[in-house]
Amino acid sequence: MQLVLIRHALPERVDRRAEGPDVERADPGLTELGHRQSERLVAAVGPQVDALYSSPMARARQTAAPLAAALDREPTVVAGLREFDADARHYVPVHEMSRHDPDAWQRMLAGELPAGVDTPAFAERVGESVEGIVAAHPGRETVVVVAHAGTINIWLARLLGLSRPLTFPLDYAGITRVLASRDGRRVVRSVNETAHVADLLAMPGPA
Repeated sequence: MQLVLIRHALPERVDRRAEGPDVERADPGLTELGHRQSERLVAAVGPQVDALYSSPMARARQTAAPLAAALDREPTVVAGLREFDADARHYVPVHEMSRHDPDAWQRMLAGELPAGVDTPAFAERVGESVEGIVAAHPGRETVVVVAHAGTINIWLARLLGLSRPLTFPLDYAGITRVLASRDGRRVVRSVNETAHVADLLAMPGPA
């Protein structure tokens, strides 16, 4: 089967840390530009999709929405596809991270997850979720999974035997394709296809 992994489109920056310890997690939705990026996925992925999955986080579900409408099917939400920052009370888009979260930015440049993330547990949770999706779709099906940069990276790292959990810089609405066979073979065919959103990846100015 062909697994089409999509990073969510551009989300809002959210910071609720000053609102007290009981405030809800950040879980941002998409910006206006992010919604336009997500709409481009309909043509980029095409109509031959047998199943659609999404992380439960708002930015992934909103990215999947145009595809779901075009395919006339609701995405299956898989909790294990959520990003490593799912419970955080702030979210900084990557193009703003050097200004608003410099420590996380430096770790990302080094290919590492933020301090405090249990990397082996995250890798195990994501691996079980993605492999469960693969197992549910044997044969020549095409399955789309809308998730996150960390989620996609950690699975690719496992497939390719890479030590860095964040090896690949994945753009918003970027597409990665993996062929998965019944005998357990996994072949990475492409990483971070962006031609469909090339004109929409210029980030806004400083915020």
